[in-house]
Amino acid sequence: MRSLALALPFVLCACAETARLPFSAGTGTQPQLPEPVTAVIPTAKVAPAVGWSGGEMPRPASGLQVKAFATGLEHPRWIHVLPNGDVLVAETNAPPRPEEGKGIKGRAMKHFQKRAGAGARSANRITLLRDADGDGVAETRSALIEGLNSPFGMALVGGSLYVANTDAVLRFPYRGGETRIDAPGEKIADLPAGTRNHHWTKSLIASPDGRKLYATVGSNSNVAENGLEAEEGRAGIWEIDLPSHEKRMVAWGMRNPNGMGWEPASGALWTVVNERDELGSDLVPDYLAKVRDGGFYGWPFSYYGQHIDKRVSPQRPELVAQAVVPDYALGNHVAPLGFAFGPGGAYIGQHGSWNRRPPSGYNVVFIPFTAGKPSGPPVEVLGGFLNDKGEARGRPVGVALDRAGALLVADDVGNVIWRVTGSLRGLPDADTASR
Repeated sequence: MRSLALALPFVLCACAETARLPFSAGTGTQPQLPEPVTAVIPTAKVAPAVGWSGGEMPRPASGLQVKAFATGLEHPRWIHVLPNGDVLVAETNAPPRPEEGKGIKGRAMKHFQKRAGAGARSANRITLLRDADGDGVAETRSALIEGLNSPFGMALVGGSLYVANTDAVLRFPYRGGETRIDAPGEKIADLPAGTRNHHWTKSLIASPDGRKLYATVGSNSNVAENGLEAEEGRAGIWEIDLPSHEKRMVAWGMRNPNGMGWEPASGALWTVVNERDELGSDLVPDYLAKVRDGGFYGWPFSYYGQHIDKRVSPQRPELVAQAVVPDYALGNHVAPLGFAFGPGGAYIGQHGSWNRRPPSGYNVVFIPFTAGKPSGPPVEVLGGFLNDKGEARGRPVGVALDRAGALLVADDVGNVIWRVTGSLRGLPDADTASR
């Protein structure tokens, strides 16, 4: 603990390196990729979690309105909307990870996470919220499923509700309208976890025909510093065949993929990915990508195609040569997590940076799509999560459109689900709600 106390002052004010490029340089289909900046002590600027007070709310874009759909939740991270309009929320946090956070750097990172609002014990439940009178506020809530293991992604297929725990996908029987499930979950597939489990969140989506599930699994490190053997089965997207329970990795080399969505025009699966840290404030852009079957996206050996990460040894030039260039850069260190397609494009919940000066993310953005591809710069839909002191009043995570078309945003620091209505001005196809 004495070594940690000595290290923290240096880490918390960590080197004076700041972004030299405007934030927009790291966005779009052709982001600027300057030379890496490496240092013994990486850039660190953590926004302390303070929560909302005195009627404060996030700042909506022009033409939009926001209000709280539900408050007083316990670290709400992910959202799933059921056909009857009920909203499921994963109240969750990291599981015990005895191998994570060892050494001075690891302990400093645990301190960062606690300071940023991620140190609480996991509630390990799926909560059901119901707005029966249609006023945009959930008047009832119930614990639908309890006793889970750091749950995150959810998917409903017919009469089965699938939940992605940190270590496995479980299936529960579900009847429309019920508010409690006491039946034990049936394990459908194991997911990589273990005693380190660096990226513990596992997102989940069903194929349109309901025959397959897709689960995201993040890496066990920043750039494989714990050895490639610790990355077995990680840093990619698994496809799970429901009739047979067989699984295969459909795309890999993605450091930490999270939310997924089916693009309406093409029917293609897309995902958002958190890229690597500690190469400076201007590297590496987090990204939005179409999931190509069998595609390798570079991690850990390279980034944004064939840009070699010299920290990784030995290299794999034969893999780097085939690395897929991401479709769209979201900006450096924005930490995209939530992802949902809506009319005219995609909404992305950006949890916010720790490895960039000035901070980035801490907002929800809209990316317009045309003919199945991103077609314009990010438009901020919901901001104001950082106050003028650089403290985090909230941090966006999961996003989803409710049955009326309104945008729901899980805020795991504010412990709120926000509901955004209206229409983005200047983007007539991006209606956020019908009421």
